[in-house]
Amino acid sequence: MSNNSPQKREVRFFNTTGPCNPWDHYMLPPEDRLVGAQLHRYIRDSLYWVLHAPRQTGKTTFLQSWMREINAGDEAVACYVTLERCQGVPEQERAMPAICDAVTDAAQKNNLPIPAMETKNPQSQLNDILSNWAVLVAPNPLIVLFDEVDVLTGEALISFLRQLRGGFANRGIGSFPVSIALVGMRDLKDYITQAKDPGFFHVKKSYAPNPGSPFNIKEDSAVLSNFHKDDIVKLFAQRTEETGQHITGEALEYVYDQSRGQPWIVNSLFKRAVMRVLDEDSRETVTIEHVCRAREQMILARETHLDSLAVRMEDPKIRRVMETLISGEADPALTEGEGFRICLDLGLVTIEKGTPIVANPIYREVLARHITYGTQLAIPAPEWQWEKADGSLDMDALLREFQRFWRKHSEVWEQKSDYTEAFPHLLLMAFLQRVLNGGGRIEREYAAGRGRMDLGVEYNKRWYIIEIKLVHSYDTPEEIKEDGLRQTAMYRDKTDGAAPAYLLIFDRRPAAKQKSWDERLTWTNEGAITVVGC
Repeated sequence: MSNNSPQKREVRFFNTTGPCNPWDHYMLPPEDRLVGAQLHRYIRDSLYWVLHAPRQTGKTTFLQSWMREINAGDEAVACYVTLERCQGVPEQERAMPAICDAVTDAAQKNNLPIPAMETKNPQSQLNDILSNWAVLVAPNPLIVLFDEVDVLTGEALISFLRQLRGGFANRGIGSFPVSIALVGMRDLKDYITQAKDPGFFHVKKSYAPNPGSPFNIKEDSAVLSNFHKDDIVKLFAQRTEETGQHITGEALEYVYDQSRGQPWIVNSLFKRAVMRVLDEDSRETVTIEHVCRAREQMILARETHLDSLAVRMEDPKIRRVMETLISGEADPALTEGEGFRICLDLGLVTIEKGTPIVANPIYREVLARHITYGTQLAIPAPEWQWEKADGSLDMDALLREFQRFWRKHSEVWEQKSDYTEAFPHLLLMAFLQRVLNGGGRIEREYAAGRGRMDLGVEYNKRWYIIEIKLVHSYDTPEEIKEDGLRQTAMYRDKTDGAAPAYLLIFDRRPAAKQKSWDERLTWTNEGAITVVGC
């Protein structure tokens, strides 16, 4: 087939809305980020395979790019088919016609022969239309790339997989697609595991599959990785080549640090830096200050991708995961639950050096602000002096005011909170955010099993370090204080060795809550670290 790609723009842009294409957008070959895939074999050896990765990582971009590459040659005919229209349709009687409609629509959109559906039996409709399609494109082999497969559930999912398996044995030119890719957020084994749960079939219990796998013909389960540091450098280099605009090494390092290579975040930071913070026609060198402003803009704008992740926090299963990460508690059952699996699928969390953590600092910030937003609005605007004459932050005054706020409101507010274990952390973050009100920024570090949260507050180019520790009934205050002082010093030295440092200890033991507030609220200095008791 011929390649009829549009002409490349003179100046492209960083894309954050929908799939990327090389004539409009700065982009890197998405196939370079495939892990565990053997693209050359899938067509040559007639193989079926699975690709899974979180949202906004470039799956659709890869599929459409590979389709264009295949169709530009004479080896085969490929078509991208999205199953998004089948969301919330678990009955095979409704889902199979919808899938077949998706096939015909995709064929028409890509100027391919349009197959007919010649049967009304939903148990064979997909097999029938794919067989007819293979006949129409012969003598070329047919490749079908199914996207959004994980929207299928119940009968629809099992019927879909069974009909593909039924055609697999007859695959070949003029008979059935020689290669099929199934693409979504989850690995196919997760669908199958879920499908074997009798509770999965809420439409017809009798349709539940037998213990055998309904899809045992896949060759690989591949993943799409995030950008590496070199990828981020190469991506911006495309703009430098087209416009002459440069970016500092420090800014590139910050983009990677904040995004951990998540492709949508990388593109969003670059786009805002060169088109919002700087004027679109500017060729000024992009600095870390520009990227910092782009980061704050992106978070405040609550762009669709970030907002959709934040809304997921309404799910109690996900809330439980996030509370464990925020509080830093060790929970051996954390990774075994459905909530953690969902967080992995969404790309919200990852496992780094054996420790579950939020996937990147941008997500940490967005989720923390979302969780504390209502609390932040309920906190009155500060009427006390929290900025010194030299423009620096009076952190002593701020934290003493927080102690008074904690004394007055914590017991009542905690009863209304969905996050009991992480309540101290969240209330302090809301308080800081309310006081700073966009005048500074907060860097947050938290992960399961750390037993603490680290906060770095940057205000007028000066850093202030805050460490949060909890005392439980199984702890001793002395041990928590000793660990906290050591950890606070480590975090301060990593961030800014000259920064004022504070260790906040919340005593959560029932006996401590029986003490008077004068006994519970303390303020002492341990060398260069101020210890604040709440």
